[in-house]
Amino acid sequence: MGRPRTPLLDRERITTTALELVDEQGDFSVPQIAKRLGAQTGSVYHHVDGRDGIVELLRERVADSIDPGTLDVAPWDAGLEGWARSYRAAFAAHPRAIPLLMTSPVRAPRVLEQYERAVNLLLDAGFAPADVMVLIIALENLVLGSALDLAAPETMWVLDDATATPRLGEVLAAVGEGRADRAFEVGLAGFLSHARTLLLSPSGA
Repeated sequence: MGRPRTPLLDRERITTTALELVDEQGDFSVPQIAKRLGAQTGSVYHHVDGRDGIVELLRERVADSIDPGTLDVAPWDAGLEGWARSYRAAFAAHPRAIPLLMTSPVRAPRVLEQYERAVNLLLDAGFAPADVMVLIIALENLVLGSALDLAAPETMWVLDDATATPRLGEVLAAVGEGRADRAFEVGLAGFLSHARTLLLSPSGA
């Protein structure tokens, strides 16, 4: 039997399969990837640096959907806002990957390059170095929390006895559609307002 024209395994197929598994069940294993691709588990390790290597490939795959060009937009707050919206959309497409990716160190070069661009944006705007990573982490917390909220059930609060929490029932009835989007807009506006104020009185001053 001749060799197949297309190899069973390569980094792209491994990444795609791992992401499919994460989207389905929130995690993956190397044996699961091998089984789905019709290969031996040991063969997967010939293409990737173990499970940690696959996690970084997943991080790059999801982050590839973030538009880094937003960080070139002036002024700085418009660039940061655009990056936040693109970041949220990228992770909202794969919300079950968030716990996996956010609990492991970032090593992927293309992702680190994007962080470098965000750092440059804030430093060039005049933020103190001590404030820059705090701002980026705070923005990530907002973005990723909102991406998870987009995947949450529309009914997150189940009131079996509405008489016990009547005011909660009242505001839940009043919130209407688009709760996650509206909450994100409130959080992003508050974040940017704080960042603008911080720029006027940086912690390093």
